[in-house]
Amino acid sequence: MEEKESYSESITKLHAILADIEQGELDIDELLKKVEEANRLIRQCKEKLFRASDEVKKILEELQ
Repeated sequence: MEEKESYSESITKLHAILADIEQGELDIDELLKKVEEANRLIRQCKEKLFRASDEVKKILEELQ
């Protein structure tokens, strides 16, 4: 199974992918790979954010 990057690592990779795409020098195959990787990283980040939000809500409920 693939090891997931930390949130910070994922954001750093997304910034690098965006910079590569913005240069406009990628061929179609490279562009497709970058977009697929960006999609994977975005999904991973969203998952981590939702999980963190749920954990914070749970902690706040326990404090009341």
